[in-house]
Amino acid sequence: MLRAVARFCGHWPPGATAADGMLWQTELRPHAAGEFSMAAAQANLAMEDQAQVFASPAATLVGVYDGHGGSDASRFLRSRLFPHVQRFALDQGGMSTEVIRMAFGAAEDEFLQQVSMAWRQRPRMAAVGSCCLLGAISGDTLYVANLGDSRAVLGRRVVGGGVAVAERLTDEHNAGSEEVRRELAALNPDDGQIVVHTRGAWRVKGIIQVSRSIGDVYLKKPEYSMDPLFRNIGPPIPLKRPALSADPSIHVRKLKPNDLFLIFASDGLWEHLSDDAAVQIVFKNPRTVSSYDI
Repeated sequence: MLRAVARFCGHWPPGATAADGMLWQTELRPHAAGEFSMAAAQANLAMEDQAQVFASPAATLVGVYDGHGGSDASRFLRSRLFPHVQRFALDQGGMSTEVIRMAFGAAEDEFLQQVSMAWRQRPRMAAVGSCCLLGAISGDTLYVANLGDSRAVLGRRVVGGGVAVAERLTDEHNAGSEEVRRELAALNPDDGQIVVHTRGAWRVKGIIQVSRSIGDVYLKKPEYSMDPLFRNIGPPIPLKRPALSADPSIHVRKLKPNDLFLIFASDGLWEHLSDDAAVQIVFKNPRTVSSYDI
């Protein structure tokens, strides 16, 4: 039912194997709704991304954290996001969109506290961030929450046929999207430079392509980028309000008998494969390949 695919993830569970020092995979393993596997390909000199799966009889959680500017934020999410989800789910009596929003908010606040405490010794942490893709299966309900441009895609069998179709379950927060640019312009009507096309892409404040993330404090709180300590990292960035958001888009869906599998991946996969191409690979090779082969 579930396959998690992540680009250059920095930590793997026991049993993960490496193909050539730059590629990692795990074979199929059981979870409450079926089986899962994970894979990664290291594309950068330093691994900035993380992924994880938590499986129990009650629920399954999937996390893909595509870091940028360093690995601090993605590693933080790997250690702290699931505990926040589990704590709020226990407090609220089960999984819900509100539980997920509270968990994302708590993770953002906690990371901001870490940046504040480390500011004098490690000011560069203010420029570290991560996209965050979370999947949660509780009973027959699937929750998918996203910040940034990672993606979750469901493979669904067409009723009465031997064909699978792809269903995208995430909204991507990337300034390359006209819809995202309109959203940013509406939120910042007095800032003509909120989105700038530079270095071959649309970027928020001419710097970053994603419009939502965990971290990236220098684009959310002006006191950091305006501080003299930040001058060794980049120029001051005057802000009247946060340029980036940590409010996730959340999709909720009841799982149905014709829902076959899920693919969770950072943008590194989707830059090379369409939703349909990835779904067809898994659909046509349900047991002969792992997520590594995608």
